[in-house]
Amino acid sequence: MRRVLTAVAALVLPISLAAAPAVASATDTVKPAQAVDKSNGPTALVAQGPDDVCDFTINRPSLRLGSSGAAVQQAQCYLNQAIDAGLDQDGDFGQITQSATRAFQQCAGIVVDGRIGAQTWSFLSFWANAPGAPFC
Repeated sequence: MRRVLTAVAALVLPISLAAAPAVASATDTVKPAQAVDKSNGPTALVAQGPDDVCDFTINRPSLRLGSSGAAVQQAQCYLNQAIDAGLDQDGDFGQITQSATRAFQQCAGIVVDGRIGAQTWSFLSFWANAPGAPFC
């Protein structure tokens, strides 16, 4: 019985190793991801960081109708840059900011709920800082 198991293992092991995914070596190069061309949005990756077009805060909390503060000002600034929303950057998330958020979400092809969560922050930040903004 032991010989049979050894023989089976000797046959199966090379087959399983041959089907294993290749491991990247130190000499392999990684190509940067390409941005997806959604409608008329940004088509190239842009560097993020200290050259952000809006500098009210680096915090990205979830925002909705009734929210207020620097994060709302940041979102309003991004909406103005990304879709030329024409919002006052007053830090109050009211009906007009909610409508602009919905318009941006529709334009970006993401979930349209009028709230600014992780996905919307990501798209807002990218679109507002991309060359050629506004897009919608």
